[in-house]
Amino acid sequence: MREWWTPAEIAAAGFPCMPGTDRAVRAMAEREGWVHRKDLKSRPLARRRCGRGGGLEYHYSLLPDVVQPHIVKDLTRATKTEEKPTKSHAEAWGYFERLPSHRKDKAREKLRIVQTVNTLHLRGGMNKDDAIAQVAGLEGISKPTIYNWFRAVDGLDECNWLPHLVDRRGGGKKSADCHPQAWSALKADYLRLSKPRFADSYGRIKELADANEWAMPAERTMFRRMKQEIPAPVMILMREGEEALKRAYPPQRRDRSMFHALEAINADGHKWDVFVKWPDGTIGRPMMVAIQDLYSNKVLSWRFDRSENADVVRLAFADVFRKYGIPDHAWLDNGRGFASKYITGGTTSRFRFKIRPEDPTGILTAMGIQIHWTTPYSGQSKPIERAFRDLCNAIAKHPAFQGAYTGNNPMAKPEDYGQKAVPFDEFVRIVDQGIMRHNARPKRRTPVCAGIKSYDQAFSDSYADSLIKQASADQLRDCLLAADVVKTDKRSGLIELLGNRYHSDCLLEHIGRPVTVRFDPDNLHDGIHVFRQDGSYIGGAECIDDTGFNDTQAARTHARKRREMIKSTKRAAELEQDMALDELVRMLPDYEEPAAPETKTVRLVQVGNTITKQSTTTEEAAESDLILGNLGAGLRVVPNDTL
Repeated sequence: MREWWTPAEIAAAGFPCMPGTDRAVRAMAEREGWVHRKDLKSRPLARRRCGRGGGLEYHYSLLPDVVQPHIVKDLTRATKTEEKPTKSHAEAWGYFERLPSHRKDKAREKLRIVQTVNTLHLRGGMNKDDAIAQVAGLEGISKPTIYNWFRAVDGLDECNWLPHLVDRRGGGKKSADCHPQAWSALKADYLRLSKPRFADSYGRIKELADANEWAMPAERTMFRRMKQEIPAPVMILMREGEEALKRAYPPQRRDRSMFHALEAINADGHKWDVFVKWPDGTIGRPMMVAIQDLYSNKVLSWRFDRSENADVVRLAFADVFRKYGIPDHAWLDNGRGFASKYITGGTTSRFRFKIRPEDPTGILTAMGIQIHWTTPYSGQSKPIERAFRDLCNAIAKHPAFQGAYTGNNPMAKPEDYGQKAVPFDEFVRIVDQGIMRHNARPKRRTPVCAGIKSYDQAFSDSYADSLIKQASADQLRDCLLAADVVKTDKRSGLIELLGNRYHSDCLLEHIGRPVTVRFDPDNLHDGIHVFRQDGSYIGGAECIDDTGFNDTQAARTHARKRREMIKSTKRAAELEQDMALDELVRMLPDYEEPAAPETKTVRLVQVGNTITKQSTTTEEAAESDLILGNLGAGLRVVPNDTL
């Protein structure tokens, strides 16, 4: 489109906010005094139209601001040539983004000057040459320089001018020659896990290059080339290893606010950096198995043992089930304690030990807890690793453990290493207090606590509003540690276990028999559970405390309990006697002497000198007996073969 417009052309163009008729446009021009308007060089912006019809035509800069962009856009599109296909905008912008700030600022200054010239030329009605001359004088630069900038953006949209105004001169120096064999040898020497110094690698390869007459630049030149041509990830992998490369990748940040309290837990074992004296006198570092709520970060339960085994894991989970309930999900690592068939047996994704169909169902599987296996020693997948770090700083270096602290690695041993071993009971007491203090500390900076709540408060608030599955008494018994088979007392059914005595009336049915007991080794005074040898449950047995010899109150209590037992047993016995003894005697039948049975016998009877064989009836037998009695010594038995 042209820079000069007649009223008819303005009306026909349909510009926004402009009249739609020739007459209305002339009225607007007269009202605003377009005839008397001039540009910066005092040149009129209205002129006589050449050709037929005459009349006035006006420069587009007289039109309202909302109209001028439409004319400038069309004017720019009409006056410029087709965009050069050899200039890639993506490549230019990529090159621009890689530049340092001072070079970007120079390009922005060039763009400002070019846009100023365009404003004077297109919007101010000034001739382009005059506009360039005026801006060059104001900015203190030469006109050929501005012309060069315009040539750099010739045929491009204004939105893509900036990257093409960058000064690309320089950097064209030819790099020093380096023999390919020397470069390959230098990379092989420097890029290895031993992490040699670059100076040492360069020195060795320089000697090799001199011996073989290979061209090889200076050390600084080769070092710059190594940094420029070898990507940083490749450098990390080849000099520091795969684990360092994993750490170079940004960790995943998981949002745990999607859970509610006790919906998901994670558990792990931690070996304390403290020497402890066990009850049997041995000294070692205790292992703790802890369980943490993923929603609130609260440590729910913890147990101690010499190693991470299925028994201590079972007891730690039993504490959670007893105090809080049953979670829905559990994130565990693949350690031997957690992957034991007694803990996670029946889980198809157990990646330790051979899975057999006859394996018992683990306690977590039986509870309906979904198991998720994590990477060992991975803080990203097990947040409890972070809790262990905090507990080490706050508890392992407790003043009571001075002299027993071992350091977190062999190179960090304190000067007083091995001078002391803390008694186990004292160690447990201090750790219990430290973990409770860890849970109760306020203003935790987690998404759930929001810098206000403690782990305890966050857990309690969510726990009160959540649906929690509770464990039954039978399920809790299955979580307790199974002890060896013991035999009940032959007279009372009493069970003696680890120095304690246990008894219940249900044991009277199993006096002197072997039974299996389940118990909590850390809470022996809470009682035990007794099972038959086939695994069926008998009942619970309470712990019987020893009393002092002169404790009369305890003696009276013991006598009262014994009397109550005897009395209740007598009542039970009376309930079993539905019939009196007199009635039973009357119901018993009277017995009479039975008649003699009939029998057939063969007797030898001697009459005179003759022996006869007779079969007699009862009467005949009686008569024969009389005869035999009379004959007495005259009767003699003769063998059959003599007859």
